Amino acid sequence: MKLKVVVMVIFSLLLYGCITSTPEIISSDIHDTGTIDVYFCPQQNCEQELVQFIASAQQSIHCALFDVGLVSVQDILLEKKRKIDVKVVTDNDYLRKFNHSFVKADKWGLMHNKFCVIDGKKVSTGSMNPTDNDAHKNNNNLLLIESTVLAQNYEQEFQEMWNGTFKKGTAVAVDSFFLNNISIQNYFCPEDRCAERVKEELKKAQKSIYFMAFSFTHEGIANIILLKHLDGIAVHGVMEARQVTKDSQFARLQYQEIDVIKDKNKQNMHHKVFVIDNETVITGSFNPTNGGDRRNDENILIIKDKEIAALFLEEFRKVYEKEKE
Repeated sequence: MKLKVVVMVIFSLLLYGCITSTPEIISSDIHDTGTIDVYFCPQQNCEQELVQFIASAQQSIHCALFDVGLVSVQDILLEKKRKIDVKVVTDNDYLRKFNHSFVKADKWGLMHNKFCVIDGKKVSTGSMNPTDNDAHKNNNNLLLIESTVLAQNYEQEFQEMWNGTFKKGTAVAVDSFFLNNISIQNYFCPEDRCAERVKEELKKAQKSIYFMAFSFTHEGIANIILLKHLDGIAVHGVMEARQVTKDSQFARLQYQEIDVIKDKNKQNMHHKVFVIDNETVITGSFNPTNGGDRRNDENILIIKDKEIAALFLEEFRKVYEKEKE
């Protein structure tokens, strides 16, 4: 029976053109200097780190935040607005939480980003919404990055949304560059085809794939994972239990004996993370879903660095071991 399923999977991949040669990414000539700080909620104080990051602004704060629920974040944005340029884009469903003259809302689909651009040179991103649950109860990651190149990318995306362009726009200005010799790729959904970017990286896996997914319904991404599993690549995953529905890829992956488990956090396992070959990290606001790929405003980072990957692998092990207890 399983052999028949595998054959059907491969036939489906051939039919829809998923088995293709992986395109080579041209090495970027763009180099930048800066820093990358990674925090994991709730064990680290993500709220404090984000508030301090926003408070450091001297000229401008431009944020695209799905849900602005933390009072401390609301307060610092209001305080800064009295002194500098502050603009916020949020999702229409959560405008009621932070409704001011300098806040605009998207009324179609989800404005699902969780980023801020500070002074045109620093960016906060990751899976954490500035809410009490995401900072103190849910499993999340928060990245604080100093990089003029990356900030310009996020600023371009912010300006598109601020000016009313949602769910579309121009391609990212600089899709790949080096930050202190760390390779970084940056994309925005749907215009930069985030699911395809994730699939391209998964195809490169030679040893292992670890993933933590709040919602995982994207068949094409699951297909690549299934093929890698058949190739003998070690695959381990944790998925948010509440999101394991009939549309989820959980049962399909588990049926093929992939080591994927449901989380046991009483709140949410909210990560959207892939770690490939202990070196490549994919993170951001993008869940591996069709909605995340085509109907929402999202962002992803692909970071190639063993030290950063080690931090995410440690987080994976903590989440995984807790769920196996």
